Parts: sequence; structure tokens; C-alpha cells
Amino acid sequence: MITGKILRDAIISGANNISNQRSRVDELNVFPVPDGDTGTNMSMTVMAAARELENLPDSCTVGEAAKVAASAMLRGARGNSGVITSLLFRGLSKALDGKKEAGAEDLVHALEKGVEAAYKAVMKPTEGTMLTVARIASEEATASGLADVNELWTLVLAAGQRALDNTPNQLPVLKKAGVVDAGGQGLMVIFEGMDIVFKGGEPVKGEEQTQSKVKHSSDAAGKGVFSDDLMKVEDIKNGYCTQFLVNKNEGVSSDKLRAFCESNGDSVVVIEDDDVINCHVHTADPGKILSHAIQYGYLTGFKIENMHEQFLARQKQGKGLEKQKEAEQAEQTSPFVYAAVDPDQEYGFVAVAAGEGLANVFTDLGVSAVVSGGQTMNPSTEDIVAAVQSVPAKTVFVLPNNKNIIMAAEQAQKLADRRIVVLPTRTIPQGITAMLSFDPDATVDANTINMMDAAGQVSTGLVTFAARNSDFDGHKIKKGEIMAMENGKIVNIGTDITKTTYRLARSMVKKDTSFITLISGCDVSEEDAQRTLELVQAKVGDGIEVTLINGGQPVYYYMISVE
Repeated sequence: MITGKILRDAIISGANNISNQRSRVDELNVFPVPDGDTGTNMSMTVMAAARELENLPDSCTVGEAAKVAASAMLRGARGNSGVITSLLFRGLSKALDGKKEAGAEDLVHALEKGVEAAYKAVMKPTEGTMLTVARIASEEATASGLADVNELWTLVLAAGQRALDNTPNQLPVLKKAGVVDAGGQGLMVIFEGMDIVFKGGEPVKGEEQTQSKVKHSSDAAGKGVFSDDLMKVEDIKNGYCTQFLVNKNEGVSSDKLRAFCESNGDSVVVIEDDDVINCHVHTADPGKILSHAIQYGYLTGFKIENMHEQFLARQKQGKGLEKQKEAEQAEQTSPFVYAAVDPDQEYGFVAVAAGEGLANVFTDLGVSAVVSGGQTMNPSTEDIVAAVQSVPAKTVFVLPNNKNIIMAAEQAQKLADRRIVVLPTRTIPQGITAMLSFDPDATVDANTINMMDAAGQVSTGLVTFAARNSDFDGHKIKKGEIMAMENGKIVNIGTDITKTTYRLARSMVKKDTSFITLISGCDVSEEDAQRTLELVQAKVGDGIEVTLINGGQPVYYYMISVE
């Protein structure tokens, strides 16, 4: 028998399983129109239930767990695949209503109820989709007569997998693309996560998402996207995927709303419970749908997406995936491998820096690709383009961190196949401060302004050596002497690196200074760097925080950031 705790944990396990594998399911998304991403929609739908189930005590009944899950999925359902998933779990709720525990017979009844509701909700059910996978699994479970829950769910998985494997034979578009149905695959992933708990295992754990570090897989090159011979953008007649919740007025039924949607769009799925109607439709006029729907109750949970834009983005990604696969298979001369743009990844970063320590600093701050370069070793535009195109983001910020590299970075804007925003940082300290000021929730324009405003508040000190005898900025300089520069201007000449450095740091301090960062270069020993840190700390007092970073950069013994 299944207790409420087991069912609760099983659904949470299924939710985490689809969340962890949503990108793999997204890549199968080819049919019938580009309605978002199937894996992502299913993941967000079931995770809505997982969040509420986590608040249920171990003493909950199966009826309570099923009701909480179904209600949360109804409200959180996204896309056709998400709505159908919520319907299947609504069947579970109806079959287990009022029950403390559940046996195999109850699960069979639950599957039947869910499949029945899902088929009724879809105006023109298409075989070879997740509906087929669920129906065949339910039919074989009913016919089996099994009384053991574990044996029954093993059969459900086997039957569902056979149905999934057969979907390309039912839908030519799947066979042509070389994939199985995405929704059916997502459903099997959820059921597999549940099976682990049914068999006594620990629930699947959620994984950390590290999109900024992970390239989009090229295994689906030519799959999961709309090739020109499969579909064209002009084929999309009802171009707005429209989804919303109606918080029902008393006595309202969804039948008339469903009929209105069917006469003004397609891909209609309308489901309801006692309080809410969840409506999904593809239409040419979202306003017309919403204006009609408001008579049934107040509207919430709006989600309107332009499927023409989605289509073009997916098509572009398909070409990018093919290019990525070619790059992965070719012999590489560049440290950067081409990555297709991931439509779900808004922002990425490329920084120019020399020295392993500085590269690690920028990586820790969220930079995906660090181009080796700086003073005396400026990277080419081609180098920057290669780095940018290894970052699978729609918009890539580039931090040149040197005045001599800004123009090359700007030239890259004309050559890359994704949007580049050059932040004209002139020094490494400016680049670090700019990264610390990034806001993932802000727009591109807002981040550009805010990051450069922050960078502009940084004073940069540099300590290096004279490469030749010269007379510059009013200073007679001998080859090999130590030069101290503040914001590009020579302010001091010396013969001792440590003394020149702490004098420079002290002279840069202003009344409002709060932080000093010393970045030591590759020619400075750890002992000397520590001694310099202690001298600077002693000279500037306790009110200023002084930090030491081993940057490992050439040319400059120290870089100093003062804020």
C-alpha cells in the first residue's frame, strides 16, 4: 500500500527528475508548433506541486497529497504539455479522494480518470503524443490485474516506454526529425522519478542549475528545432500562445469558454476545479479571448508568447547546434569551442585578462570565457568573437579591461551571431567592479548603465617598470626604474617595488575611500605581497578594508583598486 508520505515524496521525486532533465526533453520539441519548451513547461508545472507538497506532514493521507498536488498543478500548468500533465494528476486526485492509503487498484483507477480527463480537454487529440503514452500505460495497467503496487508501476513504465518508442511511427514529423514525442518523454521521466520512491528509494534530489557555465548540448543538432522542410513561420496562423487562470464567479462552467476559444483559435485546453479555470489557446487575437473570458471571473496568471519569434529563435538555434557539433568534432586550435545560443539563457560574459589568478577571479564572478590578453598582448577581434561564440547566451557582455582592446571588442559586434554589448572598461579593477554590479533581473540597457557607472567610481593604480630611458609627464625615467601610475598618469618613480606600491596606495586614498584591493603579479613573491599588504594596512588605518589577490599578471607588479 502507498501512504500519503510515500505519494507526497514520489511526486516530489518525479518533479525533481523532470526539472533535472528538462533541457534533454526540450531538445525533442518538434511538434506541432513551437509552443515554448515542453520539458521546461512540464517541469514548472510539476514543481508547482512539489513546492506545496513539501509543506505537508508525514501524517498526510494519499487523498490529501493528491489533492494538494492536483490543485497546485492546475494553477501552475504551463503550455499544452503542462496542462495535460496537470489533468493526469487531477485524475489521481479524484480517484484517491478521501482515502488514507492506496493500493494497485486505486492507482489503476487514477490512471483511467486522468487519461479520460486529458482526452476530453483536448479538442482534437493527436495520437503519437503524451496522450497516447498515458493511455496505453493505463490500458495495460487495467488489463494486468496486478495487485502489487511495485509490480503495477513497473508495468506502467514498460508499457509507457513501448508507446513512447512507437510515437515516431505514428507521427511522420517525429520520424523525420529522428526523435520521440517530447511530452511523452517528459511523462516517462516523471513516472520514473515516482517509481524510485514507490520501490523504497530516496526521492530524486534537485540539481543546481549552472546555465552560465554549461553549453547547450549539440546532441540534438537537427532535432528539437524546426528545419525549413518541416515547418515555415508562415504556417503559424494563430501566432500567440495565450494562457491564463479564471478565478470563477459562482455558478460558472467552463463549457462556453471552451467553445469560444475553439471558435477563435486552436490547441485549446480548458480545465477547471471548484474555484479556477485554466485556459490555454493559440490565437491570432489574445485580447479577444481575454475580453470574453473576464465575464466568467477575474483573470490572473497571464502568459502570452509570440510563437513567430519563438519559431525563428528555435530555427536559429538549430543552425547554431549544427555549427556547434561541427566545431566539437573538428581539431581545435582555439581554446574556445562554438556553442549554439540557448534561448533560455539571457546573459553571458567575456572578459580579457592575463594571469591565472585574474582568470579565476573573473570566472568566480560569473564570466564564462576569459580571453588571455592585456598590456603588450592585445587579443584580436577574431579571438574575442571566438570567445563570445563559446558562450551560449542571447546577449554577451564583453569587458576589454584595457583601452587598447576596446576597439577590437567593438569590431566583434559586427561579426558575432549573437548580441554583443561592449562595456568599455579600461582596467582590470574596473572590470571586476562592473561584474560585481551586474543584476540578473535588470534589462540589458539598465545593466550597461549601472555596471559602467560602478566602474567609473574606481581609481586604478599600476606599478610597473620602465622599459627604456625616457622623459615623460615631466619625469626623467631610467630603464628598469619602478613607475607608479594613477589612472594612467605617472605619479611616482622609485627603485623599490614594495615602497613604491604602498606610497601609491596611500596617495590614492580619499576621504570617502572604503576599499583597497591589491592585485599582485607573476613577478612578485608571496612573501613580498604579504609584506606590501601589511604596509598598506598600517599606512591607511583601520577604517579602510584592504584585500590582497594573487592575480599572476605579467608586466604589472601590482594593480591597485581604490573605491
